[in-house]
Amino acid sequence: MPSRPLRKSASSARGAASFVAESLRTGRKLSSKGRFLVRADSAYYNQSAVATALAQGADMSVTVRMNSSIKKAIAGIGEDMWETIQYPQALYDEDTERWISKAEVAEIDYTAFSSKKKSARIPGRLIVRRIPELNLKKAAGQDPLFTAYRYHGVFSTVPKEVLNTVDMDKTHRQHAVIEAVNAELKDSALAHMPSGKFSANSAWLHAAVIAYNLSRAAGILAAGRFTRAKIRTLRKELILVPARIASSARKIKLHLPQNWPRAQPWQRLFTSVKAPPQTT
Repeated sequence: MPSRPLRKSASSARGAASFVAESLRTGRKLSSKGRFLVRADSAYYNQSAVATALAQGADMSVTVRMNSSIKKAIAGIGEDMWETIQYPQALYDEDTERWISKAEVAEIDYTAFSSKKKSARIPGRLIVRRIPELNLKKAAGQDPLFTAYRYHGVFSTVPKEVLNTVDMDKTHRQHAVIEAVNAELKDSALAHMPSGKFSANSAWLHAAVIAYNLSRAAGILAAGRFTRAKIRTLRKELILVPARIASSARKIKLHLPQNWPRAQPWQRLFTSVKAPPQTT
């Protein structure tokens, strides 16, 4: 039976195990059926957090850090083991700052926390996704294995007969959608939280989310490349328009730049929001 995902994340490993336990207790109050899957970022890649999830009858899917043990395991993956994966919705890769719609994935058996005593070791699967390395400066001087590709690893305790390599990767990567939204918010209004007071920051957060939703809607209405453009691009090319406002015959007119390359998408946006009056 497919696992039921319970997605959590944290910025540090402090209290990770107790947070996992509390999340699972809360999840079971909402639904007692099926087996939960705790999906987490690398802050949760520690023995106590994973062991807690397993002890409570859940599986774990957690991003791993690229330490020497992980790199050694990746080196053991044969070139013929990689398979192409198509994402139905593009994923935002923060390392390369671009949207990924296709990658290669493979997996290998892996025992996590092997440096600890035998009873603390946890067997599972290492799911690895790789995309071409575009940052040649960062790749310079590295192990040859990591000069051509950028690798992202996930340790999972879900049996392969429940979720195969591709499905396991897709299941774990679903959290990247909200991470892309968080990155967009941090690149806009959330970069300037105005106050040390909770209430002021709460109001600012609400305004930031409203602005994000309106900007994203504007990009979709403008269509073309703006459908998936970043908020920074939408602000620069659709919202902060170098136009001149004039008044004539008691009507306000907006004079846009001549030969403006973004005139058509802007016109699509304007027409969608304020369509011409219908004749009767």
